[in-house]
Amino acid sequence: MNIPLSVLDLAPIPPGSTPAESIAASVALAQRAEQTGYRRVWYAEHHNMPTIASSAPAVLIAHIGTRTSSIRLGAGGVMLPNHSPLVIAEQFGTLDAMYPGRIDLGLGRAPGSDQNTMYALRRDPRSADRFPQDVVELQGYLTGNSKVPGVDAIPGKGSNVPLYILGSSTFGATLAAALGLPYAFASHFAPAMLRPAVEAYRREFQPSQQLDRPYVIAGVNAIAADTRKAAEEAFAAARRSLAIGLFGRGRTLSDAEAQLLLDGGASTHIDSMLTHTALGTPPEVREYLTNFAREADADELIVAHQTPGVEARLRSVELTAEAMQGVSV
Repeated sequence: MNIPLSVLDLAPIPPGSTPAESIAASVALAQRAEQTGYRRVWYAEHHNMPTIASSAPAVLIAHIGTRTSSIRLGAGGVMLPNHSPLVIAEQFGTLDAMYPGRIDLGLGRAPGSDQNTMYALRRDPRSADRFPQDVVELQGYLTGNSKVPGVDAIPGKGSNVPLYILGSSTFGATLAAALGLPYAFASHFAPAMLRPAVEAYRREFQPSQQLDRPYVIAGVNAIAADTRKAAEEAFAAARRSLAIGLFGRGRTLSDAEAQLLLDGGASTHIDSMLTHTALGTPPEVREYLTNFAREADADELIVAHQTPGVEARLRSVELTAEAMQGVSV
């Protein structure tokens, strides 16, 4: 079968840039992805991170929905421990009413933040323990089968917005299997448990009203460019950018200072995150992604284009789509 491609947009805020510029870049990325045949674009909920503008995925989706016409848009994901299931059902029910048949809702168990930020979000640190029950409650609101007597999501009731379980371990895999939901593995930054998680999901999957057979989306990074040299330069810049974002403590650092972070030990963590990265010209990217899809036993790939710079990132989106056109696994 042809392997569908989707995009995970991290809505980066580069040094010297603003959230407004980041959001404009996300609009351009979604439009280019739509033009070049990607299936969906997802936005991940992050908080208190000065280099990421996707703290409110539902708002971002609403904005981008008006500027696209057909591509699916969704959260990849909403960190459900930060929210009440009813509020998320209302938000995504509203989005579905605005953009019928185009909205996805991926759900994660991690808080997407640190302890102080969790306090600022007014969330109980134990809320993650209720994740399976909260998913079921949320599903009830969206399907019109509320688990809370007398409470419905308006909008949302009966919208049947499709749910996806996100994860980087076997916990999410077995939950997705038990509920009969699609499973998206975060191999673009947490690759270690990819194979055992996918194996557990496929082995334990139980058909549901939403899904009759297992469906795996695997995250992968890509930096596609017209030349190998340009791709390698972009990869080096992406490593520096990640070093600043993860270890720079909110400071604005030069390339040389970022390199010092990498040389001082940050490279071990960052290179582990980037284990699964398609790098190079279109033929090189095609070969890598095709092999990765087979190894991951994936039904779909969701690609994080790590290329710094808006125009170069849009070019990576284009070249990757061209490279994978008609490729089957």
